[in-house]
Amino acid sequence: MLVVLSALSGYLFVDGQDPIVICCLIFGGSLVTAASNGANQIWERDLDKLMKRTSERPIPTGQLSVKSAYVIVILSLLLGTALLYQINLKCAMLGLFAFVSYVFMYTPLKIRTPWAVFVGAFPGAVPPLLGAIAATNEFSFIPGILFFVQFTWQFPHFWAIAWVTHEDYKKGGFSLLPSSQGKSKQSAFQIMIYSLALIPFSLTPWLFNWTGWTTFFVASSLGILFFLYAVKLFINLEDSDAKKLMFASFVYLPIIQFTYVLDKI
Repeated sequence: MLVVLSALSGYLFVDGQDPIVICCLIFGGSLVTAASNGANQIWERDLDKLMKRTSERPIPTGQLSVKSAYVIVILSLLLGTALLYQINLKCAMLGLFAFVSYVFMYTPLKIRTPWAVFVGAFPGAVPPLLGAIAATNEFSFIPGILFFVQFTWQFPHFWAIAWVTHEDYKKGGFSLLPSSQGKSKQSAFQIMIYSLALIPFSLTPWLFNWTGWTTFFVASSLGILFFLYAVKLFINLEDSDAKKLMFASFVYLPIIQFTYVLDKI
């Protein structure tokens, strides 16, 4: 859902209005995302059996064969890419880039290094970029800024998830918090710093006079609240605080992005 909303916000922010393009963007983006998630589950099917949060997925439980999963992934990728190509070639290429980097770079790196989060942030930030290019058909400064805001947001977002699921992740051999010490002051400090960075970065559209004062007040207020959640995690190192930050991150992104859309000058 966040992928679809982010792509749609990028499209609307640059004045996209074509309902056919919107349909291609929503369904094409959803299918490419489904293909990425499906390929990830094929790749990690043996590890998924070891973790509570993934043990009930279709492949580990035997509800779906690996062969059937491959068919679903390939068909989803082909159809999703075809729909994005109906918009323009750049959208199709961005969709393929997101799929390849997520599946063949981020996924295998997850069991090797916490730097996987940095690698995964690139495909994760593609949706608003893709949405904007669906309207403009060119790589330019505005789509790049939308990409950059979502790129930065992903670090506190994903590290909050990694904190909450740390023990479960360890069963599968994953260690995705920024510090090798796991749920530590060092990890919480980096989460806090990236949350702080979100405040000025989320104000970039306002600084360039693309949006009005509503963006300033909404982005500042939400950014400060989000940062305070991260500060509380740094002070207490409690899973409950990480969970609050995680849920806050799900709410933060679409509100910020659609504030940009509604407040565009």
